Amino acid sequence: PVRALFLGAHCDDTEIGGGGTILTLAGLYPNLSVHWIVLSATDERASEAERSAGRFLAGVRSKQLVVERFRDGYFPYEGARVKDCFEGLKARLAPDVVFTHYRDDWHQDHRLVCELTWNTFRDHLILEYEIPKYDPETSSPNLFVPLDSAVAEAKVGHLLEVYPSQAAKPWFTRDTFLATMRLRGVQARAPQYAEAFHVRKVVLG
Repeated sequence: PVRALFLGAHCDDTEIGGGGTILTLAGLYPNLSVHWIVLSATDERASEAERSAGRFLAGVRSKQLVVERFRDGYFPYEGARVKDCFEGLKARLAPDVVFTHYRDDWHQDHRLVCELTWNTFRDHLILEYEIPKYDPETSSPNLFVPLDSAVAEAKVGHLLEVYPSQAAKPWFTRDTFLATMRLRGVQARAPQYAEAFHVRKVVLG
C-alpha cells in the first residue's frame, strides 16, 4: 500500500492545507493507507475532526485518526510532551510520504510540528502545506497538485459543513479556500485549481 501520514496541529489544518490532495490520492490509489494525526482539540472540535476524516477518507480502506489534546497555542511550551508523541509515531509508522505544516508559518504550533516532523522522519518524503491566515507570510511553494473543480468544491463543502465552530472566523469562507486554490492553479498551469506544497529535500533512487 501507499502509506501517507498527515500531521496537523489543529483540527482543520490538514484539510485546509491538503484536503484536495487527500481526495485526489484516495481516487488514484485504491490501496492507500492513511494515518491522520491531530495534535490539539477540544471535545467539540474533536467531534468535528472525526466527521471531517470520515468525509475526506470515505474512499480509503485503511485509515486511522488520532486526536491528541495538547493545549492550543502552547506547543513550544509543552515541547517535551509533543516530542514524546512524535517519538511514538516514529516507533510505529513507516510512511511513504508525510504531510506537515510549512516551516516558516508564523503560528508557533505549526512551526514546532514542522520542526519535529523533520527531526522524526529523516528518511521520508515530506510535503509542507500552507494555510491562509492573518499573518502576511511570503512563500514560494515548489510542488503543485492540480485539482479538478469537483475535488475543489468537495474540499470546500466538507470544510464548511463539518466545522461550524469556525464559521465566525472571517477568513473561514468558501471564497478564501477557492481563491487560494485558484491562484495555485494559475501558478501550476492547471485548468482549474491546485494545492501547493514546499519540498525541501528529495532523494531519487
